[in-house]
This record gives sequence, structure tokens and C-alpha cells, in this order.
Amino acid sequence: MITEKNSSENKKLRKIAFLFPGQGSQYVGMGSSFYENFEIARKIYDEAKEILGFDIAKLSFEGPSENLTKTNNTQPAILVHSFIGMKLLQNEGIVPDFALGHSLGEYTSLIAGGVFDFSTALLLVKERGRLMHEVVPPGGGAMLALLGGELEKAEQLCNDIDGILEVANYNAPGQYVLSGDRKAIERANSIAKEAGFKKAVMLPVGAPFHCSLLVEASEKMSEVLEKTKFSSSKIPICANVTGKLVIEALEVKELLKRQMRVSVRWESSVSELANQNISAAIEVGPGKVLSGLNKRILKGLPVFNVEDKESLESTLSGIEALE
Repeated sequence: MITEKNSSENKKLRKIAFLFPGQGSQYVGMGSSFYENFEIARKIYDEAKEILGFDIAKLSFEGPSENLTKTNNTQPAILVHSFIGMKLLQNEGIVPDFALGHSLGEYTSLIAGGVFDFSTALLLVKERGRLMHEVVPPGGGAMLALLGGELEKAEQLCNDIDGILEVANYNAPGQYVLSGDRKAIERANSIAKEAGFKKAVMLPVGAPFHCSLLVEASEKMSEVLEKTKFSSSKIPICANVTGKLVIEALEVKELLKRQMRVSVRWESSVSELANQNISAAIEVGPGKVLSGLNKRILKGLPVFNVEDKESLESTLSGIEALE
């Protein structure tokens, strides 16, 4: 039997990383389970409605999908959902020792670290989504996931195809995401198997993220971030741009300014956790995209997810079993 003292000591030894998903993880109905079962979720959705000026709960729960997928809607919807999941975990005594988020998710990781608060983050991603949505005309850009192939082949596709086509996400061994203008993406999709990939999937996103098409939006977002107060993080954050741990406010801000237009180094970020002897990772937010990636990068590391009441309860039981 574990005594209170031993349990406390185990909790101190246990290290948990929170992972926060980005665009592409959204789905109609996300967050409804939290809203129906937890008063804190209802309060956060009410607060988000006041900050955003529209009912993000209704959009998240009811869609339609084509509206939820629009960049300026998707980003705040995912951040709110992820933030609620984080608060529910914290209320149960599960707090992160490290945090990392995929693209948009990095903003939620910075809330977890106390770099800025929820309302600040929500306003930032609202502006981020607006800029991304406006800088590229609807249908002007796209993203393509390449599965089951080598990095060199992904980079070769970018070199061989005319137009803007770049590796946006280094997600995991054998999984890379291309971003660029739609014609180039469609061409890559049509020849992906011929180029050596087992599968290619067009992503449900509203803009070509993390490529040079977003330079203008990135510069405008940098101006917004420059005016925003950042605090040093209370926990190490893995930065998308470098895949390395950061804490200091100035470094966090400078890296975040670059994040929108350069590649997401997710595989490097997760690999960095291997050096920290973490006990488990928890994906907090809609879907299980990051859980799947993590299982490919750090094989054997327990990975949980929290996106509704059922998965929250399952994760709490799984974390308890680690102690």
C-alpha cells in the first residue's frame, strides 16, 4: 500500500509533458462533453465569447465544418478547448513539468508556462488567424501530409515542382507536411506515390502555414507580439522553431515572432523530452494526432489524451497508475 508520504514523493519524481495540438485537429462537436459536464468549461466558453465577440462554443459544437475550418475560427476554437482540458487536469493535481504545442498549440503551451494569460493568448490567436486567413486568398494555398517516406524525398519534391512548395512540418520519422500554393500542392499530391511515399493526405486547413507565403502575415504578427508583455516561463517550453527548450521571456518572444513562417520542428521538440526523463506525455485538446506522432518518436513512453470527459477520466487513471 502506498502511504501519503510515498505518494507525495512519487509525484515529485514523476515528470509530465503537456502537448497541445494545432490546426487540422478540429472537429464539429469538440468541447461539447466538457461544456455539458463541467461548470468551469461553461465559464471559460462564456469568457471566450466576450473576448472574441462571437459564440465560439456554438461554432465548436454545431459547426458547420466549413466554418470551423476557417483559420480565423479554428485557432481560437482549438485554444479554448485545449485550455479547458488543461484546467481540468490542473484541478486534479496534474500539472506539467514541460510543455510543447504544435504550431497554434505553442500559444497554449505558453499559457501553461505562465508566459501570458488565457485572455491575452486568445486575442493573439484571434489576430494570428485573421492575418493568416487574409494574406492568402481562399483556395490560394494548401497543405499536404506525406506518409511512409524519407525526408530527402519530401525535399526533392519541393525542388522538382514549380511554384512555392516547402516542408512545413517535420512531424515524425516518415511523416512530413508540405505547404505552398495550391497548384504546387496538388501536383505533389498526384505524384507522391511515384516519388516514394506510401500515402499523401490533403489537410483540412484554411491556409498554407509555415511557408514563405505567410511572410507578410508573419511580419504583421511580429508587430503585435512586440507590443505584448511576455513573462519568463515557469516551466521549460519546447520551441517549434528550434526544437529546443526555452524559458526566458525575450527568447520566447523572438522565436514566436518567427514561428508562423518557418518549419515546425516537432520531431526534434519531442526528442528533446527524451533527455528530460519524463514519465508520460498528455495531449490536451481535440484529437489524437500528437499522440500518434509521439508514439513513433519516443517509443515506449506512455501517452495519454484529454479531449472529453471519458478521456479525462481514463488519463487520470493512467497517471495514477504511474505513481
